Amino acid sequence: MEIERWERSEEISDAEKKVIQETWSRVYANCEDVGVSILIRFFVNFPSAKQYFSQFKHMKDPLEMEGSLQLRKHARRVMGAINTVVENLDDSEKVSSVLALVGKAHALKHKVEPIYFKKLTGVMLEVIAEEFADDFTPEAHGAWTKMRSLIYTHVTAAYKESRRDPQT
Repeated sequence: MEIERWERSEEISDAEKKVIQETWSRVYANCEDVGVSILIRFFVNFPSAKQYFSQFKHMKDPLEMEGSLQLRKHARRVMGAINTVVENLDDSEKVSSVLALVGKAHALKHKVEPIYFKKLTGVMLEVIAEEFADDFTPEAHGAWTKMRSLIYTHVTAAYKESRRDPQT
């Protein structure tokens, strides 16, 4: 499948993979709290994204969102998927497989517009850069920008595949 040039992810070098994994190890140590921070900022900045979550689409107050068990559960799920990708950056088939599952679930079951992945990964970078400023060097920012592109490219490729395959 041909992917538009602007949707291709750049190759992540071995040095960048190491930077991503080192940064992520500190982020993932606070997995749930960081995940909740990412989702709250995502929903505050892009309230239309809440339409896909019946359990907390009515919530407007970030403190109420923070206390939501469903939001916390989804935050753990998101962080777990990213963790699997980070842990397997040297295994492109595993990365593709994990992100294809995420893409297919969100395309077919949840009917989420793919642009929300670009928005969510952008928010993820903002939160990580703020909460882990000492670790988020310009080198780390560059590596994570490639990681963001990798996530978005693989997830949206799954959307395109699911739209072509009438059997799914």
